[in-house]
Amino acid sequence: MDIGKNLKEITEKLPENVRLVAVSKTKPNADILEAYNAGHRIFGENKVQDLTQKYEELPKDIEWHFIGHPQTNKVKYIAPFISLIHGVDSIKLLRTINKEAIKNNRTIDVLLQFHIAKELTKFGLSPDEADVLLSSEAFKQLTNVRVVGVMGMATYTDDNDQIRNEFRVLKGIFNSLKNKYFSGSKFFTEISMGMSGDYPIAVEEGSTMIRVGSKIFGERNY
Repeated sequence: MDIGKNLKEITEKLPENVRLVAVSKTKPNADILEAYNAGHRIFGENKVQDLTQKYEELPKDIEWHFIGHPQTNKVKYIAPFISLIHGVDSIKLLRTINKEAIKNNRTIDVLLQFHIAKELTKFGLSPDEADVLLSSEAFKQLTNVRVVGVMGMATYTDDNDQIRNEFRVLKGIFNSLKNKYFSGSKFFTEISMGMSGDYPIAVEEGSTMIRVGSKIFGERNY
């Protein structure tokens, strides 16, 4: 597996405004270092224990993203260093992130995760739930969490039209939230959608951040 070559093939075709999160979950440090030495700096993990260990052992200029759904009782372990948490879908989790951010004297960026897929197993807010959350007093009191965009996963299917429509829904949600709640914010800019199998469609539909693992590192070993 030529990790550097795979990265180059993906990044060369990406528009300038789209960032690539190399999803390194389950992958050893050697693979991450290979990508790092090829010039890549943004990596995504979905297990707190793995992430904190990799943070300790790998170069400190890596920008770590937590992609997934962090448990509230584990946020404290990543709060000192995490760059972005993808996958926030409750006021409870936002409050916890805020509390840990204050303890670490920093502001933590997050993405609100929306349920756009047909599969019931996927996490995420509905637009109505997001309205309730964003207009709540509890949300307005969060001083050290910054919502910088939205995130979603399309249905795992070969039907490209369905995938495209789901990404369009997320782009629509982003536009609506921007107009309604974040019109004055220069930070609310990210649409995190697109993975190894569907990122070209996501980019066409307005993604600013793709999360790619197996296309870079090869299949995962669980």
